[in-house]
Amino acid sequence: MSGMRTLKVWVGIVLALAAAGANAQQQATGGWKTVHEGDGTFYQYTEGGNCSFPPPTILTAAMNNTDYDGAKACGGCIVVTNPANGKSVQVRIDDRCPECAPGDVDLDQEAFAKIAELAQGRIPIRWKYVACTPPTLSLYFDPGSSQWWTSVQVRDHRYPVAKLAWRVTGSGAAYVSAPRELYNVFIPPGGMGIGPYDFKLTDVYGQVVKVNNVALSPGQVIATTKQFPQRPGAAGGGDSLLGQALAAERLDVQASDAADAD
Repeated sequence: MSGMRTLKVWVGIVLALAAAGANAQQQATGGWKTVHEGDGTFYQYTEGGNCSFPPPTILTAAMNNTDYDGAKACGGCIVVTNPANGKSVQVRIDDRCPECAPGDVDLDQEAFAKIAELAQGRIPIRWKYVACTPPTLSLYFDPGSSQWWTSVQVRDHRYPVAKLAWRVTGSGAAYVSAPRELYNVFIPPGGMGIGPYDFKLTDVYGQVVKVNNVALSPGQVIATTKQFPQRPGAAGGGDSLLGQALAAERLDVQASDAADAD
């Protein structure tokens, strides 16, 4: 019996170390593949969110400051589930909730109403990033952009954007990363010149898309023919994806309980 007990202790230590390593990895990568837990609330949102997107035509939410991650969450889609009734809703992150705790999501009122009664006000939730559904991504230069001060934003992307790098088309130069502001625009120091430009976009999963020969067009949405590739098993809509993740989580718990019972 003592040998069995010692074995269980060592197994417990190994599992704890593995879990700690996995948790550290999740934190390092922003938790983009993780099922998050927190509280869901709601507010009346129409436009003017921290992500600087135009008035939305879809359901949206504000992400807590930690998971907002310096605007990386902007434009990403998540599926939010109410564990109490199993109802889920997909929303796009358009705003930041500075006062929200890590894991919390402040949904627009219509989205919250799809998973709970408004009278509840605050509910426990689980959520996970999923693929957004726009067929192609677009670029947008701030109306005040010029060759000396240039502000560019990525829109309609399938997955959250981690980095934007650029170079002058035809220069053959190396791409230069552009700093990102908290309000979700990239502003290279000193401007970008008269253009045109080549852009190298990287999503939070490391996937890269290049958009070439883009003219400086302040105040105009620039449609492209590009989009981040669909990741295996990360279908848009997201309900089944979150369900699979939660089911796997339940199996892990059941396996742990069974081991304890032995």
